Amino acid sequence: MRIGILGLGRIGAFHAATLAGLDAVESLVVTDPVAAATASAAERFGATVVDSPQALLAAGVDGVVIAAATDAHPSLILAAVEAGVPVFCEKPVAKTVEESLTVLRAVRDSGVEVHIGYNRRFDAGCVAARKAVLADELGRLHTVRSTTLDPAPPPEAYIAVSGGIFRDCSVHDFDIVRWVTGREVAEVYAAGGNRGAAYIAAAGDVDTASAILTLDDGTLAVVSNSRHNARGYDVRLELHGMKDSIAVGLEDKLPLRSVEPGATFPAGTPHHFFMDRFADAYRAELTAFTEVVAGRTPSPCTVADAIEASWIAEACALSLAEHRQVRMDEVRHGMDEVDEG
Repeated sequence: MRIGILGLGRIGAFHAATLAGLDAVESLVVTDPVAAATASAAERFGATVVDSPQALLAAGVDGVVIAAATDAHPSLILAAVEAGVPVFCEKPVAKTVEESLTVLRAVRDSGVEVHIGYNRRFDAGCVAARKAVLADELGRLHTVRSTTLDPAPPPEAYIAVSGGIFRDCSVHDFDIVRWVTGREVAEVYAAGGNRGAAYIAAAGDVDTASAILTLDDGTLAVVSNSRHNARGYDVRLELHGMKDSIAVGLEDKLPLRSVEPGATFPAGTPHHFFMDRFADAYRAELTAFTEVVAGRTPSPCTVADAIEASWIAEACALSLAEHRQVRMDEVRHGMDEVDEG
């Protein structure tokens, strides 16, 4: 198949390399405002370079990968859907939930598959955890812990447009909690603080945050995030049930140092970059997209799925601002009219 890539920044270039290595992908068509980026893709992968998204969609592509800036996501998704081309788009769908709802209304009856990139759904550990829950290996869940700790804060320019830690970082935890447990969030309580990087506080954001999510069956999920984890990139998931407990990310590259006498675990070099921690997941994710393009499977993470994670982020942002529990029905709006058409 012939796959188009819109945007060749860090993640777009990474996706280009991954797609070029998949047996199902015969050729790439790319576009990016930075000429050096497209030239590199042409040289490395034999990609065809075009000068605009419109030209790319007219180039006979079977599917399109959107890795452009967030502000461009809605218009690019809609252009691809209008052209009848299946879409993979990095999260988020749009900068705001309201814009995401507009996209959902436009694509819901189009018959064109849109796959939003929440890569943890393709991490082997997370997949195994979901299977364990579905097989009732853990019994009734009572506690879930999801952790994302970055080794260093993003640049100041990124923070200024990120939407805040809950919308930018924690959404990955929110999505994986929903996906692995199969439950919805009923209410949240969030707290946060600033431990460094003054420009984050100046932007009205926090650099360290925690949220307690009460799921609709009473399970408690604890989400922990920080922009400061000097030891490395730490992503883990724990699920505790009445019959058993399991963990994702509990392996030798875990960026945590034990001070127990005689302990040798973890013994590996800690993960220090998200592309290192999730390289296999990204490959599995794009392989799944080729199955979507081939018409063999529906989107494994729809626009509606992505919006649900965004609602949780909105509830956490409100909880942090007002220092109180927030029910999901306080922030979740617009879906009824979408469902009713």
